[in-house]
Amino acid sequence: MTHPQLPGLTRRHLLQLAAAGGASTLAPGLASAADVWPSKAIRFVVPFAPGGSSEIVARTTGLEMGKVLGQSVFVDNKPGAAGNVAMQEVARADDQHTIILGHIGTLAVNPYIFDKLPYDPVKDFRPISLLAKVPSLYLVRPDLPVNNLRELIAFAKKNPGKLNYGSAGNGSAGHLAMEYLKMASETFMLHVPYRGTGPQLTDLLAGRLDLASVGAPAVLSFIRTGKLRCIATGTPQRIPQLPDVPTVAEQGYPGFEMTQWYGILAPASLPQAAADKLAAAAATAVKQPATSDKFSTEAAIGVGGSPADFAKFIAQEQQRWKQVVARAKIKPD
Repeated sequence: MTHPQLPGLTRRHLLQLAAAGGASTLAPGLASAADVWPSKAIRFVVPFAPGGSSEIVARTTGLEMGKVLGQSVFVDNKPGAAGNVAMQEVARADDQHTIILGHIGTLAVNPYIFDKLPYDPVKDFRPISLLAKVPSLYLVRPDLPVNNLRELIAFAKKNPGKLNYGSAGNGSAGHLAMEYLKMASETFMLHVPYRGTGPQLTDLLAGRLDLASVGAPAVLSFIRTGKLRCIATGTPQRIPQLPDVPTVAEQGYPGFEMTQWYGILAPASLPQAAADKLAAAAATAVKQPATSDKFSTEAAIGVGGSPADFAKFIAQEQQRWKQVVARAKIKPD
């Protein structure tokens, strides 16, 4: 049966046209719904106690990301169990407005020092962007008779087991940094674990420890006043704050890198479009002058990058630290 005012068109044709018209009006609605993400404030979980480089990186980048996304990004500290408590919580978050600060410990170390984790660092999360790297510095007490890394290694080989080094605890970044150096240089030094960076630094400054590896922000003032001697940085290039201190790689170990790093992860359920928005906002945030100025005071290096870049970086770090943890037989406190 044809329409009386539209000759040649049957009822079936009209129904098909109506369906097509409905789809065409519906599609823009669906697109606009996707475009409104984020529709509320974003909770940025930091799996460590307040203070330190992790919170500074999160708060600084979160503030600038909020400007790009049009919604505030607020930091929520959730310490506990080497970051495992927060990682588990965020892995199960389904509000699509919760992200977490990924870290060398929670992503590349914990999977190999804990017999069982309450989260899967690969399957439960969507990598968003690497935000920053914080240099690890290799330090000795000022009266130790070594002036650089080569002399330290020579001393350690002539006196196996005589030197001791401190760390903030088993599996901490400082512990990993020293074990990595021991593995690369084939030396043996005794490990003295502490419960935190503060107690460790107290003994290092007092001369009760011979050496340690510590993140730059905590020790730059002691280096500048001569209370500690920095003999190497773990970065690929020298850092502006210590331009006269060569890297480990420069002193005979090409390719050596030891930095603490921080990035953004989201639950695996976050749609790819939202992940791409987050990554773009993060890339913009780390390039802002306010971010660069704040990072500089912490000797942090802004990075940025795509979700694919961060995923590849995490996989590389996991492979590297898996070997170090296995060789050193590191177990959590």
